[in-house]
Amino acid sequence: MSHTERAMPELNSGSMADIAFLLLTFYMMTTVIEDNKGLTLLLPPYLNKPIDKPVSSRNLFTIHINSHDQFMIEGENVETISGLRKEIKEFILNNGKSVDLSDNPEDAVVSIKTDRGTSYRSFLEALDEAQAAYYEIYASRAEITPAQFRQLDLKNPTAKNIYEKAKKGFPMNISIAEPTTASK
Repeated sequence: MSHTERAMPELNSGSMADIAFLLLTFYMMTTVIEDNKGLTLLLPPYLNKPIDKPVSSRNLFTIHINSHDQFMIEGENVETISGLRKEIKEFILNNGKSVDLSDNPEDAVVSIKTDRGTSYRSFLEALDEAQAAYYEIYASRAEITPAQFRQLDLKNPTAKNIYEKAKKGFPMNISIAEPTTASK
């Protein structure tokens, strides 16, 4: 048997760049990138003139979280924040009865202050408790459960009416202060 050498045909690589470009374009157009929302907070409307009404210390409920994720509620160190929601609700709903708590729900402010080293987990725990206290108040006023209140479809006029009546006179006054340098 004689072995004859065959020349391998050359591949035309001129169109390889075009094919690679088309594939890259296809993947860029069809790939879905997950959209991370972050924190969904409703910011107050922009005012040209800032509100200059001072907040009385009586109307300020303070939550401070240090860089070691330790909580200080109303100036007292606490081990856990298990009763925080109840304390916030009592503070908001006081209506001037106790001199240690807020004058009324409209003036009551829940202030959350953190240090730069505070973990997001601790901050979100405090924020969730503050918001949950307000939602429980709203739900109670609407005579439904907090879960039902949060699921109200605001596109539905009846649900929107329930929502607005429950919140009337009870603004969600949660102040998130600028973090300070970590305390030791």
